[in-house]
Amino acid sequence: MPIVPTNVPMTPSLCLQTVAELTRRYPFCRSETLTQTAFGRPIVTLVIGNGPRKVLYSASHHANEWITTPVLLKFVEDFAQALEDGGEIAGVDALELAQKATIYTVPMVDPDGVALVTGEIQPSQGQYRVAKTIADSFPDIPFPSGWKANLLGTDLNLNYPAGWLQARENKFLQGFNRPAPRDYVGRAPLNQAETIALAGYTEAVNPELVLAYHTQGKVIYWQFENYVVPGARELGERFAAVSGYSLEETPFQSAFAGYKDWFIKYFRRPGYTIEVGAGENPLPISQFEEIYRDNLGILVTAAVG
Repeated sequence: MPIVPTNVPMTPSLCLQTVAELTRRYPFCRSETLTQTAFGRPIVTLVIGNGPRKVLYSASHHANEWITTPVLLKFVEDFAQALEDGGEIAGVDALELAQKATIYTVPMVDPDGVALVTGEIQPSQGQYRVAKTIADSFPDIPFPSGWKANLLGTDLNLNYPAGWLQARENKFLQGFNRPAPRDYVGRAPLNQAETIALAGYTEAVNPELVLAYHTQGKVIYWQFENYVVPGARELGERFAAVSGYSLEETPFQSAFAGYKDWFIKYFRRPGYTIEVGAGENPLPISQFEEIYRDNLGILVTAAVG
């Protein structure tokens, strides 16, 4: 019986339960808690493989992009099952891959925000009212479906020290100059528990490459400013080939203070934002199978190198 549910919204509690079940079922999968959010929800990791090539995949930086979380969880489950069966994953021998690479995942970076968008936080709860108070001053953003931020109203993927002042200028001009459902950069870079934890974990792992999973558009972004990362474009072209997604330059309004931007700037190694699926966020879970099929090759190719 598969462990990862792929036909229901992935709430934070369901994510934690799934990670716990995966580590029980497959003892060679490991997990740890990086931190707790401002509202006490754990941010956990899920790791598979023991090889020298280290890669780090993250998902659900944005609350209404929660469909990216089961993509990573299902990938780890399929990899683990292939290891147990002595089989392959996306045409690659699972044992050889596990001996070549260690795959670190942070499947849900923003559990507070996801709890809001998936309905795990009820309208009667104080946390809901915290978010609703923020949302009320942005009436053009649907609530809670348009919520991308954490529950403090900071957009986590605009909270990294990589062109943060430019991001601040861009977003303030758009009216996001205070806590908001999306696009508020925070009072300073790395001032949120979630971004502090992911940046610290990334520094500890010291990966060769990162993938940051978002929705939507079927697009792969690979650059930050004028930083030249050897091999990054070529690997991005391979990702595009196996997924059918297009490899593109990040639009100026979204080109600063993101996680992959920070990684490229400080590590000078390949970092990618993968925008999965198509439509309006949150994407329906009915898109999951197609999204997973499109991205399995990317997840394996990134680990193979």
